[in-house]
Amino acid sequence: MMAAQPTANPGVRLGWKAPGALASPPRLALSRSAAAPLASHRVGRGKFSAAAITTDDYLPMRSTEVKNRTSVDGIKSLRLITAVKTPYLPDGRFDLEAYDSLINTQINGGAEGVIVGGTTGEGHLMSWDEHIMLIGHTVNCFGTNIKVIGNTGSNSTREAIHASEQGFAVGMHAALHVNPYYGKTSTAGLISHFDEVLPMGPTIIYNVPSRTGQDIPPAVIEALSSYPNMAGVKECVGHERVKCYTDKGITIWSGNDDECHDSRWKYGATGVISVTSNLVPGLMRSLMFEGENAALNEKLLPLMKWLFSEPNPIGLNTALAQLGVVRPVFRRPYAPLSLEKRTEFVRIVEAIGRENFVGQKEVRVLDDDDFVLISRY
Repeated sequence: MMAAQPTANPGVRLGWKAPGALASPPRLALSRSAAAPLASHRVGRGKFSAAAITTDDYLPMRSTEVKNRTSVDGIKSLRLITAVKTPYLPDGRFDLEAYDSLINTQINGGAEGVIVGGTTGEGHLMSWDEHIMLIGHTVNCFGTNIKVIGNTGSNSTREAIHASEQGFAVGMHAALHVNPYYGKTSTAGLISHFDEVLPMGPTIIYNVPSRTGQDIPPAVIEALSSYPNMAGVKECVGHERVKCYTDKGITIWSGNDDECHDSRWKYGATGVISVTSNLVPGLMRSLMFEGENAALNEKLLPLMKWLFSEPNPIGLNTALAQLGVVRPVFRRPYAPLSLEKRTEFVRIVEAIGRENFVGQKEVRVLDDDDFVLISRY
């Protein structure tokens, strides 16, 4: 006889077991009346008796072992973090073979950390199952050689909490959290949102007003800077904002590749969280580690400008396909850059030197018909 299959209970968290299955059942704070038979506390579908559950003894899904895995100082010291691309198979699923190659290239090129499922990695086009799986896969395969920072931010505090719990549970070293977008909130709301996720583990806050529609003002960052797990800020507003924080001892990573050299060497930024390093990790490492180098920065600026000629990650997806390191597969709503831009990229590669770019194949201009655009996956 086939054993009965367990069914999911929408009213409990994953991993919860019925009290009868535990040697020592978890203690719930119940009122005296809650000890009466359950039949006397029947309520409508999806609702719970107010007397049945309280939050007094609620234990969140946060492991003390996280503190033993990565120190906040270990995250603060990183100078080159790559916001890594997520490659796809022709049916739209993850191409883990190409992804693993990309991560190995980052390690060999000198990157110290990767953002998994960020804007560049198209986390917003993933289900949370895909998202957490990719974080766990990256930790499992590469976590001893590079810091894995999972983008577990959301405009919903509930989702940000749940994703961060899962991300730290599968081993990520730190979380990246954007401020709530579209449904903007108040200063008090911003602080309250981050207050819920900061206790879980080392956290980088990401300020990118051009995407969220709301700046995280200095007052919020300064209020959060005393939290033990506050690693720092990925800041996209510009040099003056970077200097505002570094003067106060707050760790900052430039979020703008075309400004990262000056932010690092003239305004005190620790480093960069970079898109360009997907393509030229060794050169970006030199830019962050080897002192001021205006000549190298100038050499890379045309590539950086090209990458952001349309919203990221359109340029990067196009570039990696033309370098032959990922399949030319796009999850919609993204579509490749124009033929004119694709031709321009080949000229940029030749000017910088093909040997400085990832991959071994000759760079080439792809035709429109070479690209696969997926809307269902």
